Amino acid sequence: MTKRLVPILAVLGILWFISGCAINKATASLTPGSSLSGVKSFYVVKLPEDKNGVDELIRKRLVTMGYSATVGPEKSPPYNADAVVTYVDKWMWDMTMYMIELTVTVRNPSSSFPMATGNSMHTSLSRKSPEEMVEEVLTNIFKASKEGKSVQ
Repeated sequence: MTKRLVPILAVLGILWFISGCAINKATASLTPGSSLSGVKSFYVVKLPEDKNGVDELIRKRLVTMGYSATVGPEKSPPYNADAVVTYVDKWMWDMTMYMIELTVTVRNPSSSFPMATGNSMHTSLSRKSPEEMVEEVLTNIFKASKEGKSVQ
C-alpha cells in the first residue's frame, strides 16, 4: 500500500508546485461616480526609473484605441489632458526578464484622484509580452467604464 502511495503523492506534489507558477489575474474597476466616457486625451506620466518603455507602450495603445496621448514627467496638476495615466510595473527573472505585473491608474487631471484602475498579473508559465499586458489592462479599464462595474 505504501509503495503505491509514494508515486501518487509525488505526482500530486509536482502538480501542486507547477500550478503555483501559472497564476493569472486581470481585473479593472471604475471608481464610483467616475466616468471615462468624455475622455479623449491622456497624459501618461513616465516613471523616472522605467527603463523598459512601459510609458510609451501605454501611449501607443491609447493612440491605437483612438485617443490622443502624450508622455511626460510627473508635474503638478492640472495636466493639459482629459485624464492622467500612472502605472506600476513589476519585473521578474526566469531564464529571461519578463513583466510579471502591471497596474494602470487613470486619474482626474486636476486632482489626481483615481477614476479607474486596471491590473494584469501573469507568472512565468502564463507570461505575456509587455505589449499584451498593456493591451489587456487598458481593454479591461475601458470595458469596466462602459459597463459601469468591475471586470474580473
